[in-house]
Amino acid sequence: KAATHWEKNDSSKLLGEQPPSYGTLQQARIRSCMEVAGYQRVTWRVWLCHLFSVLTLGLLLLLFHWKPILEVLAKCRPCPLHQADWVVIKDSFGQQFTAPVQTQEISEDSLPHSTGSRLEDGVNNVAIGVSEEEDWRDTIQLHKTDEKILLRYYKFQGLRYIWIEKRGQFCKLSVVDEGWTCGDIHRHRFGLSRQDQKAKQNIYGPNVIDVPVKSYLKLLVEEVLNPFYIFQIFSIILWMYDRYYYYAVCIFVISAISIGVSLYETRKQSVTLRSMVKMTVSVKVRRASGDEELVNSMELVPGDCIIIPTDGILFPCDAALLTGECMVNESMLTGESVPVMKTSLPSDRETSSTVYSPVDHKRHTLFCGTQIIQSKSFDGEQVIAVVTRTGFYTEKGDLISSILYPKPIGFRFYKDAMKFVLFLAVLAAIGDIYSIAILVYNKVSVSQIVVMVLDLVTIVVPPALPAAMTVGTIYAQRRLKKHGIFCISPPRINICGKVKLFCFDKTGTLTEEGLDIWGVVPVDNNVFQPIVHEPRLLPECPLLHMLATCHAVTLLSDRPIGDPLDMKMLESTGWFIDDTTDTQAVAEYGTKVAAVVKPPPLEEQPHGEKHVKKVGILRRFPFASSLQRMSVITKQAGPVTPVAFMKGSPEMVASLCRKETVPLDFSEMLRHYTKDGFRVLGLACKILTTVTNLDEIPKLQRDFVESEMMFLGFLVMKNVLKQETTPVINTLRNANIRTVMVTGDNMLTAVNVARNCGMVGPKEKIIFVSGSPATRSKPATLKFILSDPMTEQQELVETLYQQGNGCLSQIYHFAVNGKSFAVVREHFPDLLPRILVRGTVFARMSPDQKTELIQSLQKLKYCVGMCGDGANDCGALKAADAGISLSEAEASVASPFTSKMDNIECVPLVIREGRCSLITSFGVFKFMALYSITQFASVLLLYTIKTNLGDFQYLYLDLIITTTIAVLMGRTEPASQLGQHRPQGTLISILVLSSLLLQTALVIIIQTVAYFITTSKDWFIPLNMTVTAPLNLPNYENTAVFCVSGYQYIILGVVLSKGYPFRKPLYTNVLFLVALIILTALMIWITVYPLAFMRKILTLAYIEDIQFKMILCGIAAINFFTAFLLETVIDEGLFQCLRRLYTRKESKKPYKRLEKDLCQQLSWPPLNDVIQATSGVAIRIS
Repeated sequence: KAATHWEKNDSSKLLGEQPPSYGTLQQARIRSCMEVAGYQRVTWRVWLCHLFSVLTLGLLLLLFHWKPILEVLAKCRPCPLHQADWVVIKDSFGQQFTAPVQTQEISEDSLPHSTGSRLEDGVNNVAIGVSEEEDWRDTIQLHKTDEKILLRYYKFQGLRYIWIEKRGQFCKLSVVDEGWTCGDIHRHRFGLSRQDQKAKQNIYGPNVIDVPVKSYLKLLVEEVLNPFYIFQIFSIILWMYDRYYYYAVCIFVISAISIGVSLYETRKQSVTLRSMVKMTVSVKVRRASGDEELVNSMELVPGDCIIIPTDGILFPCDAALLTGECMVNESMLTGESVPVMKTSLPSDRETSSTVYSPVDHKRHTLFCGTQIIQSKSFDGEQVIAVVTRTGFYTEKGDLISSILYPKPIGFRFYKDAMKFVLFLAVLAAIGDIYSIAILVYNKVSVSQIVVMVLDLVTIVVPPALPAAMTVGTIYAQRRLKKHGIFCISPPRINICGKVKLFCFDKTGTLTEEGLDIWGVVPVDNNVFQPIVHEPRLLPECPLLHMLATCHAVTLLSDRPIGDPLDMKMLESTGWFIDDTTDTQAVAEYGTKVAAVVKPPPLEEQPHGEKHVKKVGILRRFPFASSLQRMSVITKQAGPVTPVAFMKGSPEMVASLCRKETVPLDFSEMLRHYTKDGFRVLGLACKILTTVTNLDEIPKLQRDFVESEMMFLGFLVMKNVLKQETTPVINTLRNANIRTVMVTGDNMLTAVNVARNCGMVGPKEKIIFVSGSPATRSKPATLKFILSDPMTEQQELVETLYQQGNGCLSQIYHFAVNGKSFAVVREHFPDLLPRILVRGTVFARMSPDQKTELIQSLQKLKYCVGMCGDGANDCGALKAADAGISLSEAEASVASPFTSKMDNIECVPLVIREGRCSLITSFGVFKFMALYSITQFASVLLLYTIKTNLGDFQYLYLDLIITTTIAVLMGRTEPASQLGQHRPQGTLISILVLSSLLLQTALVIIIQTVAYFITTSKDWFIPLNMTVTAPLNLPNYENTAVFCVSGYQYIILGVVLSKGYPFRKPLYTNVLFLVALIILTALMIWITVYPLAFMRKILTLAYIEDIQFKMILCGIAAINFFTAFLLETVIDEGLFQCLRRLYTRKESKKPYKRLEKDLCQQLSWPPLNDVIQATSGVAIRIS
């Protein structure tokens, strides 16, 4: 937040403690912060780099390709940003990127005058560079009559950052329009001139979200220059030189096929994403001259005025709606399939000075990529909207950027994998030293030593390791797809296996989407009346009109569409939307209307008073989560005074009503319904007696309309739990996974749902965290209140703090509302972690607060999942480690996972698949590592006697055995039950390392025993040591080692294919089981009775001694049972038992330390004590 504040006021503070000759700048963005440092090209350095590139035969260029920042550091020197030729960008995740600073000649009309960069005294402050000498760089002020105006900018992740002199920094181009007020936008209702549009387009570029699709040639070059393939090319050249022709050719063919498939898939995905994202439509725009022009949407720029057709359009940009209403489908962005009503941006005098924000004015903003289903005008004018963002600067562009440039997954498993590869490289170096000593002792030529030593490196560092580690993830992704769960970020699947806490939205996720109307509770003379279960039975009164009109339901092809709650409310009255034409509406109501509702036919109305008068909806103030309410202005036909109706959260509605109209038992009645799990809305109305002219209605302020209202009563709805909810919550709790509810609904309703679904057990207590913000006269306060009636306070406290029950986590849960959450975050940051560790219900949370909660939990080192179904959950879904959106869309950019299931059964399924994938990745990694070490041991043993494995022996071991096992062992499905323990997430652990070390020792011992048994036989003839392999093949030593090692690869594949408790048993993976049987049978055949052609191909020595062959098979059997025993002992926790003998270190995870502390502090929290924020904590400087 500090970075955001400084960017808007004083950029010099961003320089921190850097020397004055350096430029370091933090760019504030919505979700991240980045540092930008300037570098200036130095000619002699550039020429020196060229020289070294030639001398190193291009190796320096290759290094620069892998690490572009090294090229900038080598060729440039640090400099102030205004002098920079290159910038180095460091994002909030620590990643570094480079970008060249470019210049573009622009006209004076193109200059962004809204950023404090107006022309003053003939001098322009925006720009940016000159076409004269370098000395001008320090001046930066351009006289428009003397110099060309050059725009200095750089491009990063699809966005353009321009240099703004007044701010002294590079700013995202969209900052040019950040200062627009609502009044500024309304002043653009007449559109831009053609000249202004062209000038702006010169700066903004085309309005298109263009996903780059590289040519096959460029993709091929980039793929081949990948370190993996460079290593492969080096290995193939080495093998060819060492006369391993067949093996080299096979690896080359396989690599070529792999590259081809990779290129095809990469380009296919890019083309698919581009076709999904890129869109161009024809739109009608209004010009300043008054003309209307049909243009391609690529030509749109901020300030253009678009005329929206009545039958809708696929919207190509972000724009503020100025007139009329639009029904919009935003499912592409949010995953929410329910259409949303958008209303016009307020144009009154007070609102005109408000700075426009797409977030704050979301209900007045049309977003790029959304489908406008229909538009409607009220006053006979066209429905128009002013463009505010284009291209990658739009909301859709931001989401596409998150796909193209995802945040790095800081999963420890992947980091440890790279560390282990480095360990293997060290092991190769040790092996090389041993090999050099042995080969020199055996008087091998220097050239042959070099080749054999380099060959060892290609053996011990398996180039296929990264690809093999993704096998489990690929299978898991396919299985999830079969269950209707789609994943756009496969690496997240492994992270799901470590999820410790899962957050759930309530409505539509835990409970049914559609709410059944339970009834209305009218208020008469400031007193609640008995509930009316059939609203259609209400007499002609404001309450009936409120239910019939206060909604955003509209007609589409004579079919009503809108929010399910609104639809149910309207349906309960029996009234319906009338398809009145604009001409009829003007005649009846004196103005155009948004909609007309009419009572049911007389014969369908209940006995008694009949309803005959229709009601017109003149204006809507749409529902906003931040406001917790919506309202409408209505009028009956004829000379009748307009009436405003409002519905929303009961507390909010009551606060906006006149006190004398709110019953004294308001809180008691509200608690009566919410504690039983009903969802309650407050209802109110206001007669607009001050409105004498209907022309005043579009100009009325929302604050005026929604004030001094009369309380009408409650609308009570039954929110039923989905039948799958309780079993899933119980499954997660039994699996030791915390469940948390995050909802925008009423606190008591949320608590009731939490109890009913099992988040809170029947004997577990709930403590409300009540926070009050600071005022001028008193500091912020915090209070912990038990939810139960405190008739026997002391007894309850004693029950709560009973000793001997271990940890208190099973005894109490915190329930926090959005207001208290904000107070705790701002004034009691030291208590926030404790509340989060025990918090189970978070109610009345805004969308931003949901995201903040997820991020706060992640700071405690929780691996957090989130499941939601609506637009309000988008931020939280993207912030979570495992976000699952319940949506009918096949794939939504709103979250990493999208489930077509309309319930939370997908959650344990994703976690089980995550655990299975993670344990598979561990198994495959260990197998590939031990495969390399096994072959490394074989080769070192054979090097000792001046021989090696044969060409086809390598092929058989690497391709037939190893590849088959690595590919198929990941097909094992997840266990059907979710266990209590999570798989470990790190490779550098005592369990993994002990397994690798013991299995390595066993491999070496078995191979050594087989070698010495072979040399001890009477028929043994030593090999010819005057030459090296392959010239001294076949020989007995090679044959024995080859046969034994062949069994070892198969054995490792079996013992490392762990089943329980995260995967099904090995035998359920039928294809893998069959492959193991075939490979084992083939090895027995090769060992016991190899045919002549097999011996020739595999260069095996002919051995007649059947007893010796049985001994080799027996050694393999002993190897299997010993390896299996070792893995079993490790799995059963022998090493964990040994660790418990030592003093256990305190956990590094904050939430575990907090849980331990809270278990020991039986007197916390202090119930009913008022805690005041201290001055040191309450003061917060942004």
